[in-house]
Amino acid sequence: MDDPAVLDTLARRLARIGERRNLDVPALLHRLGIRPDRTGVTRQQVSELTRELWLQTDDELFALGPRAPRGLFRLVVRSVAPAPDLRTALRRLEEAAEVLPGMPAVAVRAADPLVEVDIDVRGLDDPEHVAAELVAIVVHRLLSWLTGQRIALRELRLPWPEPDHAPHYEAVFGRHPRFDADSLVLVFDRELLSAPVIRGEAELAAFLEDQPDVWLATRDYGSAHTDRVRAVVEQGVTAPDDIAGRLGISAQHLRRLLRAEKTSISEIRDAVRRDAAIASLGRGDEPIEKLAQRMGFSEASAFRRAFRRWTGRSPGDFR
Repeated sequence: MDDPAVLDTLARRLARIGERRNLDVPALLHRLGIRPDRTGVTRQQVSELTRELWLQTDDELFALGPRAPRGLFRLVVRSVAPAPDLRTALRRLEEAAEVLPGMPAVAVRAADPLVEVDIDVRGLDDPEHVAAELVAIVVHRLLSWLTGQRIALRELRLPWPEPDHAPHYEAVFGRHPRFDADSLVLVFDRELLSAPVIRGEAELAAFLEDQPDVWLATRDYGSAHTDRVRAVVEQGVTAPDDIAGRLGISAQHLRRLLRAEKTSISEIRDAVRRDAAIASLGRGDEPIEKLAQRMGFSEASAFRRAFRRWTGRSPGDFR
């Protein structure tokens, strides 16, 4: 979820939740380095803003309904993760939603050729629909992460009128929704129910440590080729021939595949470096000169120019 328009809109909607909760939103945004006009926001900043709202409301659904205590999503994941396959994971998700406080009820309906996952968000006082969307994102991306594949949605039904930011849903869910539905429903192919859960305990621990950024960053839809290239680049392989070799195809063929998906190896490399740089600057524990060197830049000035191109801000201003 790295689309600037999506991130800016989400930051504004989160800020309005803070205002409804009578929080000092201007001070909060200033502390996180978010501009007063909520533009040029990074995914890292949206994650930090979400985390701050969790802390200040003591609620992972921002006190917009029955109390969802901090750690709710962690418990949901731990309840579902030991399942052998997606069918069992969904059954455990239904059971967890029945007993965990603040978790909206989940009902799974399977009938050839589709599965419907119905999430009951009627108990949320959520005019911005952020909490409802967050629950849907958590469920959708958790299932994708557990099985190591994209759960491509055949339908996305949302029980509210079409908002101004309606086009952003495709960037988040990979599917344009049907609005004014009776309930919030995720629909996907029934054949996916037999997909095995492939995650181990070590992967689960890392996944849990990265909330809420993992819900914003996880790629659970879109191009298999782009995602596979990104996964290889994230392992430190950056030369086109080496990337193609890892994928078992020629570099020329890989370029054609990526061109058809309106991207390139250089764009994917830049996206990986941008995300890594934002994470480092957010932690604040690495000098910019060392960060630039680690990112593969010959000089810190070149890194500063690239970072401004990526985010519209200098590394120093962001930090």
